[in-house]
Amino acid sequence: MLTVLSHPLLDLHAFITRLPRPLGTMATTPEISSLLVLDASTPFAAARPDDALRKAVRDLLRSGGFKPTGRSKPASEYLGNAAAEGRLGSINPVVDLANAVSLHSGLPISVVDLDRALPPLRVAVAEPGSSYAFNASGQVIDVGGLLCLLDAEGPCANAVKDAQRTKTSPETTRTLSLLWGTRALPGHAAAAAAWYRDLLSGLGAETESVAS
Repeated sequence: MLTVLSHPLLDLHAFITRLPRPLGTMATTPEISSLLVLDASTPFAAARPDDALRKAVRDLLRSGGFKPTGRSKPASEYLGNAAAEGRLGSINPVVDLANAVSLHSGLPISVVDLDRALPPLRVAVAEPGSSYAFNASGQVIDVGGLLCLLDAEGPCANAVKDAQRTKTSPETTRTLSLLWGTRALPGHAAAAAAWYRDLLSGLGAETESVAS
């Protein structure tokens, strides 16, 4: 159900999550919240994101001509800054866990409501001039040249900002998660995906790989 562009740097790990009940009925626990801080005990505690990792992720995003700087920096860098300033709050348990894994692994992660994305789904570099609204207020990001998840309506998720139209909602029961890993960091994305899936199992969710 997901076609992935052959790419010299991309080490994508994607999986479907099936929740035991609608997301709006599930709460973020104190255990989940405890992972949203920089000094949390995690599988990546001994290898926190550093300049080399950040450069590798930015190089991946640059590969199609996109400039991952300023407000268009990788989402994982935004999370790191927010956590350092005490601004990383809760959204919902599935997204909170994705943010925790992204924060500590240094890899951007997209989470989309699978029932709001329109097949066929593919991962490719967005055409020049491609854009979408990324929040409820309608702010728009130009994603031309950036590796993106695309559905029948166009780009809807990437390593910077996901589209508002496919974000999770209280009614969400199925999600598609994409870990935007790079081949410059062998095994790193696989380890992050395994940790994220293990955390989701703690919510009673089932996961299924769709690409690697």
